[in-house]
Amino acid sequence: MDEESTKAVIEDTTVGIYIIKDHAASEEPEDTGIVLECIKVLQDLGNVAFAVAMLFCLMYFFQKVFMELNGENFLTQLLHLKTV
Repeated sequence: MDEESTKAVIEDTTVGIYIIKDHAASEEPEDTGIVLECIKVLQDLGNVAFAVAMLFCLMYFFQKVFMELNGENFLTQLLHLKTV
C-alpha cells in the first residue's frame, strides 16, 4: 500500500489501530499506532498489545474528562435511562 492509500484509509477511520509493515512476510512492524477521528494520535507504539492498552486508556480518559462521567453520575444516568 502506498502513502496516498494509507492516508485515504486513515481519513476514513473514526477509531482504530494501524500496523504498517515494509513487507508482508516481515514480523516486526515499521509503525503501530492509533487513529481517532481521522487523525494519528499515537504512533511508534511498538506492538499491537500496547496499542490496544493505550486505546483503552484513551477511551477511558475521553469518558472521564470530556464527558464528565464519573462512576456515580454514570450509574445515575444509566438508571434514569432504564426507567424512561
